Amino acid sequence: MSIDQASWEAAVQHLYEDGFAFIATGPREHEDWRADVLAVMTRAVPDPRGWAGLDDTANDRSPEHPAVPFCRPSFRDDPARPLTPADIGERLHEIDRASAENLLLALTDGGCRLRNLERFTESFEELQDMARTILARYGDAFTCHTNVSSVGHVGTLDFGGTSVGWTPMTYYGEDCGLVVVSETEVGLFWAFDDI
Repeated sequence: MSIDQASWEAAVQHLYEDGFAFIATGPREHEDWRADVLAVMTRAVPDPRGWAGLDDTANDRSPEHPAVPFCRPSFRDDPARPLTPADIGERLHEIDRASAENLLLALTDGGCRLRNLERFTESFEELQDMARTILARYGDAFTCHTNVSSVGHVGTLDFGGTSVGWTPMTYYGEDCGLVVVSETEVGLFWAFDDI
């Protein structure tokens, strides 16, 4: 699937405009992609293509805390300490592409559930096409990682259960996200809820 700026930005805007989200892509500059994820979280790097993401948390950050809302959750000894690549590795696990497509749809609003799609007028198939458009930016050879722990078979997310678990990456009551890692870019798709 070929992708261009207009179709990618339109899919992002349509899916996440009514949620509370952070969506950004940065360059892949390190062998350890977790360092690149941290650079995107702290807004230290621009989108390598100049494409627009979303940052509904921009007003919460400050020069002293550029990574807000991404920080060590308060259950840790020092919640003010910035996240490290090791922290990222502890909180994320790899998922398959089909799970990533569904997760992009579940992240459209708080709760990380596919029932979030009820507010859209498009069919599930049309919404899946938008998720595929978003992922197409990263080419054919990418990996997907999440802090969501509603896992079925190894690497598969199960959205059919009654609840979704997650490993906190922020100070919000709920934060669920997807990291897409290609050879040249890392994309972050995060939804928040104060529940």
